[in-house]
This record gives sequence, structure tokens and C-alpha cells, in this order.
Amino acid sequence: MVTINIPDRLKRFEIPGRVTLLEGNGDLPKIEVLSDWSRAEIYLHGAHVTDFRKKGEPPLLFTSQFSRFDPAQPIRGGIPIIFPWFGPREGEPTHGFARLADWELHEVIALPEGGVTLRFSLPDTAEGATWPVFTAHYVVTIAESLSVELLITNTAPSQSFSFESCLHTYFAVGDIGAISITGLKAATYLDKLDNFAPRTETNDALKISSEVDRVYIDASGVVEIVDPSLKRKITIEKTGSSSTVVWNPWIAKSQQMPDFGNEEYRQMVCVESGNVGKNRITLAPGKTCVLKATLSSVAL
Repeated sequence: MVTINIPDRLKRFEIPGRVTLLEGNGDLPKIEVLSDWSRAEIYLHGAHVTDFRKKGEPPLLFTSQFSRFDPAQPIRGGIPIIFPWFGPREGEPTHGFARLADWELHEVIALPEGGVTLRFSLPDTAEGATWPVFTAHYVVTIAESLSVELLITNTAPSQSFSFESCLHTYFAVGDIGAISITGLKAATYLDKLDNFAPRTETNDALKISSEVDRVYIDASGVVEIVDPSLKRKITIEKTGSSSTVVWNPWIAKSQQMPDFGNEEYRQMVCVESGNVGKNRITLAPGKTCVLKATLSSVAL
């Protein structure tokens, strides 16, 4: 990558040895961050974290090699920010407009203990103008773990603000058929593959051997991905999140997605932290909510 055509307003955030502004894929501006333990990539398009990996380890996040890095398209993989709605909406982009917007970088802090924190905000958009007045900020901290926080404030003087939000995280796995997902037993989920029929998770560890698309409601606890192929366990800790979404497109759907490889379903799984469906958020005027996920890994 070459460091050309990056505006001065962005270059001023660089910290030698820690934070570098680059031209990424599709000539989109991206930020490369180095901490004492790890490295990460963040695109301003969608404030999208596309890579996080600890030194000497494989990537924690999966990003498709077929992703379209295009200002009019969402990035496929990493951590898309889903806001202010989840899923399709007639005449509107799937999963809202936040992941299609170019977010503004406001602050970069080199932390004394060796990490880096970056703060972004969602600019005013034509799509956002049709909603109650709000602000959206996103805070990313790169250290031994990856922490992401979405802060939504209802700034309307008298109108409540109801919305859905989700941190749609794609995790890299060695073999989808070998992993186990724990922490969801006894939770109720809506099965999108069966017209959102409600079911109860009966398994101590969820195994994936076909397409999975589930919204676990009132599921706010820690979820873990045990990956014997990569010999690690990924832990997803979250606050301000009452929903957990689990998704893998499997074979047929992978072949239908132009920005996703036919075989890439084998190396990824989405475990998403959010508030969707009956868990949607309603903010009174002047109130703020924080959706936070902390992603970490340990060797098995």
C-alpha cells in the first residue's frame, strides 16, 4: 500500500509506529493500527474494522477476498455496523445506512499501556434526516483484545427514537464443521430459515453442518467459539446487547452472493452482538445507549 492522496485532515491523526493512514482496497482510506500485542485495519467506509490479529496468530476476523470495496457497497466481512434497522427494508439498503456511510475520524489516542483507541462519528446523511435527530459515535480499542462500542444518543427535544443495532461480526475459523459455539443453551431463537419460527436452544454447544440464520432473543451472556482446527477459543463479551445472531450461509447461499467466495463459508461464522426484533431500543429524548463487544482469544 502507498500513502498517497490521504487528506491532511486525516494525516494529522497518524502516530509514528502506531497509526498510519493508507489507501486501501478500492482506493478507500483505511487506518492501520499497531498495538504492543496486535494489528488492525479500519476503513472509514462504514467505520469498518476489517482485520484484527494478535502477533503470531491467524486473523480473528474474516473478510471475504471477494468483498467489493466500493463507496456504494458494504464491505463483506469484518465488523459491519448495522443501524438503524436489521435485515431487509423495502426500498432501503439491507441492514441500514450506517455501514454505507463514510464515518468521520475524530480522535486517536495511544494508550500508555500499549493499546490504541480511535473515535468515529456518523456524519449527517440524507437517509438519517428522515429519522428523529440523533448522534452516533463508534469507539474502537486495539490492544490484546479488540473492543468496539456503538453509542447512540437521541438529541431530539421531544420525540422518542426507536431503532435496531448490531455489530455483525464475522469470525475466522479453521473449519466450520469442527467448531462449537457455547453460551446460548436454553435461549429462545427465531429461525429465519423456518419463517422466524421460535425455538429453544437445547444444545450445550451449537455445531454447524448446514445453513444457520438465527436471532437469539434476550441473550445477553458471554458466547464462545471453540475452534480445534486453529487451536484457539474466541470469547465474545458484550454489554448493552440483548440479542445474539448466529449466521453461516453454507453452500447454496454462498454461491448466490457475488461478494463472497463459493467455499468461504468453511472459514467463517458470524456471531453478532446487538438489539434486534423485540429487543430493539427505544431512547427517550436526551438519552444515550451503548452497545459494546469485546473480542478476545486464547490458545486451546
